[in-house]
Amino acid sequence: MLDTHLLKQILIDTRPIWDNPRTPSNVRENFIKIINCGTPALGAEVFASETERKLVYHTCKSRFCPSCGHRATELWQAEMEAALPDIPYVNLNLTMPKELWPIFRQNRSLLRDLPAVGAAAIQHWVNARYGARVLLMVVQHTFGGFLNFHPHLHILVSSGGLQKLENRWITRLYFEKRELMQCWRFYLVAYLEEARKKNVLQADLGTEGTKMLLEAQYQRGWNIFVSRIMSKSQFLGYVGRYIRRPPIAQWRLERISDREVQYLAKNTKKGGLEPVQYSNDEFIEILKDHVPERFRHGMRYFGLLSPRCKHHTSPALFALLRQIKRPRPPRLSWADSIWKRFARDPLVDGHGQRLIWVGRLNPVTA
Repeated sequence: MLDTHLLKQILIDTRPIWDNPRTPSNVRENFIKIINCGTPALGAEVFASETERKLVYHTCKSRFCPSCGHRATELWQAEMEAALPDIPYVNLNLTMPKELWPIFRQNRSLLRDLPAVGAAAIQHWVNARYGARVLLMVVQHTFGGFLNFHPHLHILVSSGGLQKLENRWITRLYFEKRELMQCWRFYLVAYLEEARKKNVLQADLGTEGTKMLLEAQYQRGWNIFVSRIMSKSQFLGYVGRYIRRPPIAQWRLERISDREVQYLAKNTKKGGLEPVQYSNDEFIEILKDHVPERFRHGMRYFGLLSPRCKHHTSPALFALLRQIKRPRPPRLSWADSIWKRFARDPLVDGHGQRLIWVGRLNPVTA
């Protein structure tokens, strides 16, 4: 069994590589958080019984931390299970040609708008075809099976929609793959072209070269994926593996020396796992690409789920569907989360006595 703190150990071993002013501040901040997670550097809560004393160190709460991300994912999934109506959904996977990947890698600020561009394309198509609005939730990924920089969108879309003029719910919308692809292609190329005209897009090809690239990519077919009908639980379970965790699964990671890392990459073409070796420098450079920018959300909500209309539309929508919206579930404490996942109560000592909170330790500076 692999050490669950292997990523932390790799970051400690490679700290001279990334802990310097050349590394973006959000990357350094998240890497340092992971190293300090669950250590005296973040302080601790003190619990005690008549016979034992226990320190529970504070966690870092970073979305790039494997441990913290798991608990945050479970809490988010429970909240979304209550917030979404019990209706069928579809998973749309919007990708782009690999020729456009370097543009987003070089212009990280453009990634912030990518979910809105994808949601606008889908909503435009649904409105043009059915005159309806749908529930939209967008989860953005930046990584492929080999941890390469591969920006794409996973989008939960309700398979039904609210017909605005007649105020009725259309039970089944049929998502036409080719038309959706054309709409997504138009919206993304138009967005990049507008960024180019405003001189906010930096590219190695230069202004004219980028223009020619966009024109060429607009003329070709793009690959998108439209899933079969699925339940909200199926989608939340699938996408929950990625939204609040690093792009690497710990069990796929192996430290083969103090200078090399081996990763079991997912080869989608061959349909299996393939071991790939990276030097320390290469591995850290790969990780840097996938650390989320500060204040960037892991998921975004649009359409009938947008913050602007959710509070007004949600009660009416549940009434229209003749469903009762469940209340937001209470957030589990760290102790309840451990009990739920491992069937172990962390607040019981070795003699079966209850541990109670008695104090707090301040963070210790190394």
